[in-house]
Amino acid sequence: MTLTSAPPTPPRPKRRAGDRIFAGSATGSGILILLVLAGVAIFLIAEAWPAITAQAADLPGGHTLTAYIGPLVFGTLIASVIALLVATPLAVAIALYITYYAPRRLAAGMGYVIDLLAAIPSVVYGFWGIAALAPALVPLYGWLEDNLGFIPFFAGPASATGRTMLTVGLVLAVMILPIISAISREVFSQAPALHREAALALGATRWEMIRMAVLPYGKSGVIGGAMLGLGRALGETMAVAIVLSGSGGITFNLISSSNPSTIAANIALQFPESTGLAVNTLIASGLALFVITMAVNMLARWIVNRRADFSGAN
Repeated sequence: MTLTSAPPTPPRPKRRAGDRIFAGSATGSGILILLVLAGVAIFLIAEAWPAITAQAADLPGGHTLTAYIGPLVFGTLIASVIALLVATPLAVAIALYITYYAPRRLAAGMGYVIDLLAAIPSVVYGFWGIAALAPALVPLYGWLEDNLGFIPFFAGPASATGRTMLTVGLVLAVMILPIISAISREVFSQAPALHREAALALGATRWEMIRMAVLPYGKSGVIGGAMLGLGRALGETMAVAIVLSGSGGITFNLISSSNPSTIAANIALQFPESTGLAVNTLIASGLALFVITMAVNMLARWIVNRRADFSGAN
């Protein structure tokens, strides 16, 4: 029996200096981002700790920290959920029209205009919401109270100014629409061409082809885009602060003047006049928003990464 030696391992090619510099800078940038994120978390925890350990009587309003932050968390979540429910179907419909229905020149122009919505400052959205959208919705809120008042969301009394949680949700929906639409367009355009052509060859209409070949492929991408839009809505400050007439308390009534504020808007409005433990309390609410936003974005990243498990013809 003869023993054969293993073939020699080929030498590893030497990387060019440019490759080494690029790899090192990319690695360093990634580590820097992690360090900055850790630094923000440490700062928030350190500054919020006095409020976490303080007695309830020493906190603003004489309530516990949970009682102070709870309504703010509720207002943040309900405004963001309204925005998500309104923006996601519209964004998906716009993405499908631009990708598969609109003529090429029109699709390019529409995509550019939709993306420009993301470049508009939030304060402009706030002024539009308080000066145009809120007054226009007042008659609708009166109608909802008269005809659907038995539903807790529209129990009333309807706001005379339109500065309600529902108005804020609609403003946020317009703000996150470009994010969801851009990601959805990218996902839909990458649907396997063989799957689309096979569906059309079998006699499917354009909508049936989209329903059978495009939507199943892009479902996880749309969900990921919606979660990223939700992360944007959770942290919005100026538009909410300008439009919303917050009065504290937890309520599901979306058309009245009694609305819980959001964490970001409350910090922006209260921070300039706060001192001492009140500042630590606001930072503690910021820590809660930091945790919520991190959880949402991590969930979005996990959903988007699931697309790597998809196997199909390209």
